[in-house]
Amino acid sequence: MMAISHLTEPLISKAKSADKLEYLGLLVSGILMGLWPAWPLAWVALAPLWYVIHRGGSLRRSAFCALMWGVGYHGAMLEWVLHLHPLMWLGVPWLGSIAIALFAYTFVTLWGAGIAVMWAVGMAVLRQIASLGNLGRVFVGTALWCGIEALWSIGPLYWTSLAITQSPSNLVIVHLARLSGHLTITAAIVAVNGVLAVSAVRSYSRRWLMAAVGLFAIAHLIGWGLYQQPLQDQPAAALNIGIIQGNIPSREKLTYRGVRQAEDVYRNNYRQLAQDGADAVLTPEGAIPTRWNRETSIFSQVVREVGVPLWLGTFVPTDNAHIYQSLVEVAPNSAAQYNKIKLVPLGEYIPLQSVLGDLISRLSPISTDMLPGQLSQRFDSALGQAAVGICYDSAYDWIFRRQVAQGGEFILTASNNDPYPLRMMAQHHGQDVIQSISTDRWAARSTNTGLSAVVDPHGHTRWMSAPLTVDTHIATIYRRDTQTLFVKRGAWLVPVLLMLSGVWVVRSRD
Repeated sequence: MMAISHLTEPLISKAKSADKLEYLGLLVSGILMGLWPAWPLAWVALAPLWYVIHRGGSLRRSAFCALMWGVGYHGAMLEWVLHLHPLMWLGVPWLGSIAIALFAYTFVTLWGAGIAVMWAVGMAVLRQIASLGNLGRVFVGTALWCGIEALWSIGPLYWTSLAITQSPSNLVIVHLARLSGHLTITAAIVAVNGVLAVSAVRSYSRRWLMAAVGLFAIAHLIGWGLYQQPLQDQPAAALNIGIIQGNIPSREKLTYRGVRQAEDVYRNNYRQLAQDGADAVLTPEGAIPTRWNRETSIFSQVVREVGVPLWLGTFVPTDNAHIYQSLVEVAPNSAAQYNKIKLVPLGEYIPLQSVLGDLISRLSPISTDMLPGQLSQRFDSALGQAAVGICYDSAYDWIFRRQVAQGGEFILTASNNDPYPLRMMAQHHGQDVIQSISTDRWAARSTNTGLSAVVDPHGHTRWMSAPLTVDTHIATIYRRDTQTLFVKRGAWLVPVLLMLSGVWVVRSRD
């Protein structure tokens, strides 16, 4: 017995070392997936996790492997969350500021990693109840991943869909979003990686490798076909939109002096843009961080004098202690208003307030809870109906899809983006590019600190501001009434894939 024990100990040690290397490899591959905007990496970086799934294993092992990959991906994509620090200007001690930033970063990373963990556990369960085979495993695994992402996309925290790895750099593949939203892009990425991993499992089978290359090529050919469709905008539908980027950091803007500075910056630049020929002027989220009163606001008076509609980011009070984060139209004959739908937890509202309110309020700068806007709202502006998003709304394609389906002719987004770095600003731009392409609409983006931009329906950035500067611009965009398949039918691909996968699993058990 002792001799056998001496023989097995090195084998056990060797196996543990191999496990550690595999976990490290999964962490690294997740990080590679998150090296945005290096979009080609996304087409191979999920393959190591797929490799684990194809080989099979226990639920616990599958979950831990997925956790390592997910932490790598979402941690790399969301490192900008750490720029919440410093918060000392809010009266938070230095150590408390560090703790808040670390907690927020850890929480959002683990929340995002939950997608991969749920997927891996689901695939491990399916392996125990059905003999899917390699092709079936790829098909069902793709459907399951998209289904879990769809579930996440209606939740409170959603930013790092696999689709964002392709935007705005790979516009050809982003055009797949016109078919069934951003999850069409996700499906293509997951499927290609799954087939590639089959090749690795089968000793780098050339047949499966060529299948992965072929699937990659087909996805891009479909995207290329959609990308080549002409815009055919009509001169009569042109709108000259003025955009203001105020570049007033929140630590300054949320003071009496900062409010006065914001009023001067936006009022003076509004007058100048109107004088230069703008048909309307767009400002960022929370441009004027005070409670909106149309009757007493200086902007109502200025607009009456100038006559050009102003789309102003501000806070609109409700009948009680709550407020909306809103974009209001200040115009002689219109009073459109859009209220932000997806609020930021801890930043704009306190989750589980009845249970955690007292504790969280000590860690959060919120003084008044915000209420989310209704999905059914419309923004009927003086220049036509717009599809509007405020900041975090940009990650949720169903918000824009519904507004366009109801008649939205162009997209307006207003964001703050302070105190985050250029990487976050560029990712946010990528989110809006997806929305513009998926709905076939021109988009005007106004941000506080950057990157403000104008995007055409094919995702081309026609103009972009420099970050962390005061900037203004007038751009011509066009009203459009086209409807993509996504606008007409929504994210139809996910339920179809899940239904077919269910049939495949049932038949595999017979």
